[in-house]
Amino acid sequence: MNGTTQGERMRPDTDVLIVGGGPTGLMLAGELAAAGVACAVLERRDHESNLTRAFGVHARTLELLDARGLADDLVATGVPVSGLGPFGLRFFNLPTRFPYVLITPQYETERVLADRARAAGAVIVPGADVVALRQDADGVDVTVREAGGATRTLRALYAVGADGVHSTVRRELGLPFPGRSVVRSVMLCDVRLLESPPETVTARATGAGFVFIAPFGDGWHRIIAWNRRSRLSDTAPVDFEEVQRVTRAVLGSDLGMHDPRWISRFHSDERQVPRYRDGRILLAGDAAHVHSPAGGMGMNTGLQDAVNLGWKLAATIQGWAPEGLLDTYHDERYPVGRRVLRMSGTILRVALLRPRGLRRLRDTALRIVSGLRPIARRMAGAISMIDLAYPAPRGSHPLAGHRAPDIPLAGDAPGRLYRALR
Repeated sequence: MNGTTQGERMRPDTDVLIVGGGPTGLMLAGELAAAGVACAVLERRDHESNLTRAFGVHARTLELLDARGLADDLVATGVPVSGLGPFGLRFFNLPTRFPYVLITPQYETERVLADRARAAGAVIVPGADVVALRQDADGVDVTVREAGGATRTLRALYAVGADGVHSTVRRELGLPFPGRSVVRSVMLCDVRLLESPPETVTARATGAGFVFIAPFGDGWHRIIAWNRRSRLSDTAPVDFEEVQRVTRAVLGSDLGMHDPRWISRFHSDERQVPRYRDGRILLAGDAAHVHSPAGGMGMNTGLQDAVNLGWKLAATIQGWAPEGLLDTYHDERYPVGRRVLRMSGTILRVALLRPRGLRRLRDTALRIVSGLRPIARRMAGAISMIDLAYPAPRGSHPLAGHRAPDIPLAGDAPGRLYRALR
């Protein structure tokens, strides 16, 4: 892609420009390219990272990846957690080939998705910092600053902002991002441990704070720690000893954590943009909605945004979409983002209860609920997104709008029903 001059303005460089090369943008690129739509991913990073924020891949997302031949590769990189997980969830009762949450670093998810996108013909452009967008009736002009400081303008029929919570695309559209911060000064750290955690995935909250520990399966563990008394800003440096102190205060031991390879501090927001489409520009993933990390649903929601948007955008560009199809992306995905925001917010608030009596009541209630199979199944179905459904017209088939059941197909080419209906 060489960019357009003023005289060439009406000739697009590609069909779709995707701003942001995280999981959402890469998933969308793979969807579009596999459907025969020319697309390019503009990613500000100029190198691959071995660091990660998101690390949980839920059952519904694994089914979508499986339908695209990607699940087995990703599962091989991580640790399936199917037993009693955090907050009393039992994933092993889910009616799916993937009755667990997969713990794997985000960079592994990005690798799998990038390989698929490139193989299908998508172009991934590193070191491309988008600084401005402008749309007209026929397309979108995207101004990109390259690594050397020079700028160029690319033109596409459509553009998608998958560039995260600080989205340039959302800012250029002038869209609000209403919501609030719900917890501040949360510490993230990847470490090695000398002792095994109490559970495969450990989550504990006390009067001192909160600690979450998850294994990546390669000797590294993700630590999420929050000191209830800390009010430091996100830019304040993180002292590794502070992570150790909070872990000891909550668990009684720091498990011999050592060799931190990455450590940072962040705050958790609950925000959602009022509309996911503005003309020829659409938003997906954290650019459209951001949630508490509780429940691990953020990245999964973004990946599922991309799946919903991909075929609709392809159909619109290729001319076979019925009137209004592209608008159903917002109609279907906005309520999902709002639901995830509420669920993750509820989990976070329950986890961070301060009064000791309420914490004891919470722990008792979770033990009881986890033993009641219908309620436990409903909780796991909601968090895993297995039970996600879109509104269906009156009189539709009972399965309309619902996930295809995970049942095997017999015949010359046995497989899964959801693969046949992808």
